[in-house]
Amino acid sequence: MRPPLPLESNGDVDTVPVPVPVPVPVLEVEHLTVGYDTPEGDRVLLVQDVSFALLPGEVLCLVGESGSGKSVTSLAVLGLLPAPLELFSGTIRFRGRDVTAMTEAERRAMRGNEIAMVFQDPMTALNPVRRVGRQIARALAVHQPELSRTQRAERVVELLASVGVPQPADRARGYPHEWSGGMRQRAVIAMAIANQPDLLIADEPTTALDSTVQAQVIDTLAQARAMADAAMMLITHDLGLVAQVADRVAIMYSGRIVETGSVLDIFDDAQHPYTQGLLASILTSARAGERAVAIAGSPPLPVRRPPGCAFAPRCANPAKDQRCVTDVPTLQLLAPGRAAACHHQSGAVAVTSEGPR
Repeated sequence: MRPPLPLESNGDVDTVPVPVPVPVPVLEVEHLTVGYDTPEGDRVLLVQDVSFALLPGEVLCLVGESGSGKSVTSLAVLGLLPAPLELFSGTIRFRGRDVTAMTEAERRAMRGNEIAMVFQDPMTALNPVRRVGRQIARALAVHQPELSRTQRAERVVELLASVGVPQPADRARGYPHEWSGGMRQRAVIAMAIANQPDLLIADEPTTALDSTVQAQVIDTLAQARAMADAAMMLITHDLGLVAQVADRVAIMYSGRIVETGSVLDIFDDAQHPYTQGLLASILTSARAGERAVAIAGSPPLPVRRPPGCAFAPRCANPAKDQRCVTDVPTLQLLAPGRAAACHHQSGAVAVTSEGPR
């Protein structure tokens, strides 16, 4: 028999404290490793031992330079890894279900319904020979077959209006090439939220857009996420965007998460030299003569990754030692929800093209 809960006195009547419910993650990724085998028999890893969880309604940003493994991670979550990529190890659980153990039919039923994707280039995400409205209606028909054609058409107009498309009934009859880049991205967002998913994954959704349209699309994405009451995993290298929308941040480098924490943790007290270098590369003002700070060197190719810390060749931390060259640092818990993978967190310094600041 369980022991009784301790009683707390409020001065008049003893009461039993009510336990605070712990939120159940929408998405749990544990020790994810993805790569491919070469014809020569070598194994190349693009994502290594990646773990994170995403709570309901939360926005997690995966941040890093091109080639850091962000998009591969998202494709693994969706079960859309292109050949020859394979998921070598790790588990992916969505709402407690093991995605890696699902059949292809089960994954198809999940995609677009419970998990939806907003791709980087809306022109390639949309079929150029089908009207935009029909493509959104198709997403409804696949997952909500009980809707009549008239109901789907009405829902398409509602969705386009909700993401800020003017004259939605008329625009729904247009083809993708007749829409601007920003409007096409709005259509892709409308398609993503059509079935009220629990999780939205957005892969660099504003890369090809000018700054004014970027802001509009991000506002649209935030409103759409709120309408669907969905969690969101946003993949980006834009730290300004991260500061605007993120709850938590995971910094990726050369296929690994090297630092994770709340958005305030990352921006106010970055512990990893790579994170500090990214933050130092942002111009915070436009004073005459001010230069952008750059991280020296380039990320290693997966086939030529150094044996120790992958960032060691670019790191200007004066505390760097032999461990950095020979031993891969693992994520160390610094505080609840806060971790970094560096042998010298306390001595981390910003890395610039001119050395330590």
